[in-house]
Amino acid sequence: MKTDKLLVVDDEEGIRNLLSDFLTSKGYYCTSAPSAEKALEILESENDYSLVLSDIKMPTKSGLELLKEIKQNYPEIEVIMISALRDIDLAIEAMSNGAFNYITKPFKLQEVLITVEQALERRRLILENKRYQENLEELVKQKTIDLEETLRELRTTYNSTLESFIVALDARDTETQTHSQVVTQFTLTLAKKIGIKDGEELENIRKGALLHDIGKIGIPDKILKKPGKLTTQEWEIIKQHPIIGYKMISGIKFLKEASQIVLHHHEHFDGNGYPAKLKGNSIPLGARIFAVADALEALISDRPYRKALPIEEAKKEIIRCSGSQFDPKVVEAFLSIPLEDWLKIKEKVEKEFKTKHIL
Repeated sequence: MKTDKLLVVDDEEGIRNLLSDFLTSKGYYCTSAPSAEKALEILESENDYSLVLSDIKMPTKSGLELLKEIKQNYPEIEVIMISALRDIDLAIEAMSNGAFNYITKPFKLQEVLITVEQALERRRLILENKRYQENLEELVKQKTIDLEETLRELRTTYNSTLESFIVALDARDTETQTHSQVVTQFTLTLAKKIGIKDGEELENIRKGALLHDIGKIGIPDKILKKPGKLTTQEWEIIKQHPIIGYKMISGIKFLKEASQIVLHHHEHFDGNGYPAKLKGNSIPLGARIFAVADALEALISDRPYRKALPIEEAKKEIIRCSGSQFDPKVVEAFLSIPLEDWLKIKEKVEKEFKTKHIL
């Protein structure tokens, strides 16, 4: 026996028996039904038929109506229509509704067999293609999951390496090892307060804040660590670090946006900053946000040349510089956040750093 099940539907018992017996003799499992209604009952109870051969002219429900219901509810079943009428319009209607072919009575059994085999071959090819597509989609899905996992691992490794590098740079410069981590969290807090919600934009701001002083790697220790006042010449060298940092990372695709914060984090809102002396909104928003966050972190942290200021004093200094050094809208956002929240952020970052580095 072949694996395909066939259903013969005809209100004439002789035709049903003729087709059923013939196709059974060719190795097919055949069932017959005297009406469209009975055929639908059979399909509903045994939804594993491959093909239906159906007469068109039948009492109560026609073969065309049966065809439409089969194609709607069992689209993988092929249908061959049979009729004593040689009507081209009827044949076109049957084909347009999904019939594989149209056979007219009286028919030759060998032609019926060929048509059945062709219909089943098409069905097999369609199902194989469907399975291939499903397997391909599953393969693509799995490959996508694997790729996303690899990218997550790469991002984790990248971030860990980057943060370790920044920690070392902070220690070299200010002896305040959590400077970049704290100022990064301050910057993100302000960015969200201002209304930035886009994840990619926030990530670019985070990277820019974290890498803001990366250019200081190109500044000699004798200048960077000088305990006394810098000369005019030394100060000009220090002011090159945003440009050095920008050149270091701007060519890296995923740091391109962050490099703008690195380049412009020392610009002043009134145009008196460096290196480009940008003014107002011509300064990238991330850099304007960072400027306030950086000033706050510096003011409330100990430095070799002075002790940390109380946060109330830091607040007054930031207000004083609003409109000159800082964007007033960013200062407004800063003032809308309780001062104790800033201290909690700083404390949390420093605590996590000590736990991570076992200091």
